[in-house]
Amino acid sequence: MRAVIANDQKLRVDDWPDPVPAEGQVLVKTLACGICGSDLHMLKHADHMLDVAARAGSAISNFDPKKDLVYGHEFSAEVLDYGPGTERKIKTGATVCSMPVLMGPSGITGLGYSNQIPGGYGEMMVLSEALLLEVPNGLSADHAALTEPMAVGAHAVIKGDMAQGDVALVIGCGPVGLAVIAGLKARGLGPVIAADFSEKRRKLAESAGADVVINPAEASPYAQWSDFGVAFSSDERTMQTMLGETPKTAVIFECVGVKGVVQEIIDGAPTGSRIVGVGVCMDTDHFEPALAIVKQLDVRFVLGYAPEEFAETLHHIADGTIRVDPFITGHVGLGGVAQAFEDLASPDVHAKILVKPQMKD
Repeated sequence: MRAVIANDQKLRVDDWPDPVPAEGQVLVKTLACGICGSDLHMLKHADHMLDVAARAGSAISNFDPKKDLVYGHEFSAEVLDYGPGTERKIKTGATVCSMPVLMGPSGITGLGYSNQIPGGYGEMMVLSEALLLEVPNGLSADHAALTEPMAVGAHAVIKGDMAQGDVALVIGCGPVGLAVIAGLKARGLGPVIAADFSEKRRKLAESAGADVVINPAEASPYAQWSDFGVAFSSDERTMQTMLGETPKTAVIFECVGVKGVVQEIIDGAPTGSRIVGVGVCMDTDHFEPALAIVKQLDVRFVLGYAPEEFAETLHHIADGTIRVDPFITGHVGLGGVAQAFEDLASPDVHAKILVKPQMKD
């Protein structure tokens, strides 16, 4: 089959052996696959990312970046055939998506980050039958492919532990921030304030349901707490309690992944806020623990999603609770992937580019 192959910080379109489903696995044709920021990072900074994964005790993405591999973990696909020991509950020809994890004889493999198993930047893949989700009738393959990145937002929202009436602030409206905004609105949470320097991303934040959108070049995203009834200082919160009011909590989602942003959030966060780190900063960063302590801030970091969050996200997209069509800003065949990697560096041009392996360049 044809695939986009990564090797030593370069991409090329070339032949890759047709995948063969093993016990409990399914052969599928890739219909659409999103280009993720993680893939952009991995192409240029694989050694660093692999070092971090190893220090965390994770071997799911244990590969050699100087050997061939096929990226792609945000996908939808068509069932072609089944391997041995499968139940075949989903008919061939059906559109499916799956968490990007393959279970096999040698253990668990992260799809898109393996020298042996191809991801979604190729014409075919093998998936675990146990993880297949049939795409509900009427939902396009393009929209289904956004299940994975939108599930990241759903997981962050759940870990944010917001109560009704709390105020959300999303810093950064790239794909991760948009997923968080959509996840918040899908659960009826908010109001949601969103901040980004990019005009295009601010417009996408509005389409995702943000109630207030701020350009940080013109106004501080941390200047409107009193407008939403959030007390900034501990004295103000105490006064609210003494007056019989239930203080509102600010839940701030860091979706930028740039050095220094966590400290900016600590500076601007009201007392008692919850900070949820979703953006992936690959630099060593610094912040003031003393200020976070005095403000009694709850700082937590999140990654990925649970299987039930992934399945719920697919159904939220299918029933229109989450609208993903505004986020899809481009399509490319295999031959256009290398240029798409370059194009995604500009926040004012694209949000999510889908790779369509069957599309002619």
